[in-house]
Amino acid sequence: MASSPLPPPEPATTRRSGVGGELWRGLVGRAARVVAGAHRTWRRSLHVRVVTITLVASSLLVGGFAYLIADKITNILLENAMTDVRQRLDSGADYAAKQVYLYGQPQEAQLQETIEGTVNYLAGGDPQQTSGVVVSITADGYPGVIQTRTAPAVDVQPLISPELRAAVAGGNVASQIGTGVLTGERTKYLVYGSPVPTRFGQIELYYLVPLARQDATAADARATVVATGAALVVLLGLLAALVTRLVVNPVRVAARTAQRLSAGLLDQRMVVNGEDDLALLAASFNQMATNLQRQILRLEEMSRLQRRFTSDVSHELRTPLTTVRMAADLIFAERDEFDPAVARSAELLQAELDRFEELLTDLLEISRFDAGFAMLDAEPTDLVPIVHRVVERLAGLAERVGVPIELELPETEVIAEVDPRRVERVLRNLVGNAVEHGEGRPVLIRLGLDETAVAITVRDHGVGLKPGEEKLVFNRFWRADPSRARQTGGTGLGLSISLEDARLHGGWLEAWGAPGQGAQFRLTLPARAGDRLTTSPLRLVPEDARLPFGGPRNGSQLAIGPGTDGALAIGPAPVGDPETTRAEVRS
Repeated sequence: MASSPLPPPEPATTRRSGVGGELWRGLVGRAARVVAGAHRTWRRSLHVRVVTITLVASSLLVGGFAYLIADKITNILLENAMTDVRQRLDSGADYAAKQVYLYGQPQEAQLQETIEGTVNYLAGGDPQQTSGVVVSITADGYPGVIQTRTAPAVDVQPLISPELRAAVAGGNVASQIGTGVLTGERTKYLVYGSPVPTRFGQIELYYLVPLARQDATAADARATVVATGAALVVLLGLLAALVTRLVVNPVRVAARTAQRLSAGLLDQRMVVNGEDDLALLAASFNQMATNLQRQILRLEEMSRLQRRFTSDVSHELRTPLTTVRMAADLIFAERDEFDPAVARSAELLQAELDRFEELLTDLLEISRFDAGFAMLDAEPTDLVPIVHRVVERLAGLAERVGVPIELELPETEVIAEVDPRRVERVLRNLVGNAVEHGEGRPVLIRLGLDETAVAITVRDHGVGLKPGEEKLVFNRFWRADPSRARQTGGTGLGLSISLEDARLHGGWLEAWGAPGQGAQFRLTLPARAGDRLTTSPLRLVPEDARLPFGGPRNGSQLAIGPGTDGALAIGPAPVGDPETTRAEVRS
């Protein structure tokens, strides 16, 4: 059997480049995280911003001041050194001129000895002196006759530039600063040259003075200035941090207190210390919190009394309503024996009593929601039979108004942990509204599910919703057209109760509508009670909704449901996205 050839080994360069690339990406990612953290801290902390700005500004100011001071000290030291060397040069040039003035020719035998003695004298009298000053006499005009003499005996030619030689040879006093090795260490020298007149012409006198002491003094001065500046910057930073802390801390306390107040802890107050502006701020804040607490408590008491009044009235109306119902049922049963006008009055009385009884039931349910007493009795439930029951109950109404109801349901069971009574009530309200506003066109009911949620959409093709009406459709007793006659005699509380039922399940109840395109409501519930919803199995915006050229869907879209903190969330639904974007608005 022939064996298949082995793949060639991966080149080492490729492996190294891969490891290097991963290391580089890791470093870039870490740097990006550090930069992002610093940017976040800069944006969130007033304390950090003030201290940082103070440090940067003071560092620039102190740095510039330190540079000027150090430069000034260096210039003063250099000027003093130049003045001292110039004085010594003038005195040495006069002395040298007197010593060599007696010689008329450069070839005279004693001239070289005189020049050597003059150099030693000017250098301090000892050819081996170690003060650092180097004195040299040369004669560029007589290079083969007069030899260069230097005390101490070192080679000064590298430190005397041709330009300096030319300037001194031309009869001028000139200077330069150069660095070289004369006495074992590389040192900076101040080089001064002066012409010395003689009877036979001119020789040149040079002083080479080391600037090591001046450099050391200037370095010490710079170090002192830098240390002083750094200490000053640190002190300014600490002072800025202290002052900012004194100002920022009360602001932070006020922010934390405001957050606690917004969370419902109305008894939170700030501590008032002193009588300054910050104390005045704290006192004013406390007074504002007290007024808000008083007003909120008053409103809560009024709301409680209103809810209690509604509940008490609803309960108290039950007894007379029962009596009136019994009498009305008796009259309605005998209506065939009455005049047509009386019989019609009996029918109207019966219908209005039904609506009145339904209104009382809805008011009691709303009062339970407002009081927080509504409880969820969740159990695994198949939603398909619930949809069929709702359709069967509303079949008579749909037939009477001429609106066909179409169903798109899965062939299998759709099981979810829900309260079947509340879900059926929500569907009954949604389908009833769709039938009433269907304008004789079909109403489509869809049921979908995924791993985490179940959803039901109710689509009608009636007049739809105008822009802005989607924000009002779940309000209590709101009607899109108050002049429009109801076919079902509803109470105006159905969608409000449906919204509360959806929120009680931890689900969403959302609406979309457009003028002339009808409306669609979507109920999304978690498949398991207590789970958090993230997506919905069905689209909120219908697939048959018309799109204007180059623009969004021609219609109003609204998503209503619980936000991240349990507050009511209302927001526009994005086009073509099965999920709804929410902007939280506290109810």
